[in-house]
Amino acid sequence: MIDIQKDLAVQSYCFRNFKDNAQVADMVRQCGLDAIELCGVHVNWAQTETFASVIDTYRKAGVRIVSIGVNGFADNEGYERTFFEFVQAAGAKHISCDFKLESVPAAYRTAERLADEYDVRLGIHNHGGRHWLGCAQMLNHVFEQTSPRIGLCIDTAWALHSHENPLAMIERFAPRLTGLHLKDFTFGPDGGHKDVVVGTGNLDLPAMHTLLKKIDFNGLAIIEYEADPENPVPALTNCAKAIREKMQ
Repeated sequence: MIDIQKDLAVQSYCFRNFKDNAQVADMVRQCGLDAIELCGVHVNWAQTETFASVIDTYRKAGVRIVSIGVNGFADNEGYERTFFEFVQAAGAKHISCDFKLESVPAAYRTAERLADEYDVRLGIHNHGGRHWLGCAQMLNHVFEQTSPRIGLCIDTAWALHSHENPLAMIERFAPRLTGLHLKDFTFGPDGGHKDVVVGTGNLDLPAMHTLLKKIDFNGLAIIEYEADPENPVPALTNCAKAIREKMQ
């Protein structure tokens, strides 16, 4: 079972208004965290010559790069290989991902081959009710066609957006569960969603922790809070505090 008290990370998209990686690393530490999943806002996958500098910036700040994502796969092996090269250089073992619908099933085969070559796990990001991979039925269909290299990095808030129970999804896909994007929404009368501090909306953190212990979860736990992009540190600090208090 992952030690969420120690191994909690944050998605770099939370800091999307800040492009300097040294500044982002410092903000991660201000949140009381020391691990990050880097997205394309902070790494240009087409500029491989910048990879070493990005990785070194986080290492010097004492911030571990545990994953990258959400990265899209579309059966473009040359470009997609750069994802794995970055992960390998950073010492990570995970990529949260998406698949372009028009490129499957060929994209599955390319992703599986690269994941095998680099010994990396891929976790599909279920991006809400409007996304083709947002519902449990479609995810099950994908997993029936793919190897265990491709699993689920469940976004708990987008699961709620899809009218799915995130705890039920965690239990159903436990063998394929690679990570958690710990995010929470509230919903208005018109169905619109609002980011809130994790555990203060519709996500039951204590029940999730009980379930994660039951399935002996050993994947990643990554905070994602998309509101307040101009000043995300206070809310992210509160997210980390709530998770640590309610998931112990």
